[in-house]
Amino acid sequence: QVQPVESGGGLVQAGGSLRLSCAASGLSFRNYAMGWFRQAPGKEREFVAAITWSGSSTYYADSVKGRFSISRDNAKSTVYLQMSGLKPEDTAVYSCAAARTYSLPRGESEYAYWGQGTQVTVSS
Repeated sequence: QVQPVESGGGLVQAGGSLRLSCAASGLSFRNYAMGWFRQAPGKEREFVAAITWSGSSTYYADSVKGRFSISRDNAKSTVYLQMSGLKPEDTAVYSCAAARTYSLPRGESEYAYWGQGTQVTVSS
């Protein structure tokens, strides 16, 4: 059974950093693009970042560009989201997702497998 599992969330002060990890077992990790999404209370889930199967291409939402960095380690079947310069508006549940494609998917419907999410809270 495919089940991405996120970790690394927590409480951090504004301006601080966190690194999220997502271990994706049960799939041929190298055949999947990976993405991060987030959902704040009372808001719809939104795209954060995506990375191709090889890690050679990445894409970011404008709101996180220059502050967040997505990477992956195919040997460990793990994708990471390094977050720095965190702001209170970054507070959300962050979920990773897997899409069987060689492109760089940005829409939720393109992703087949989702993790349960990890809470990130940024205090002001």
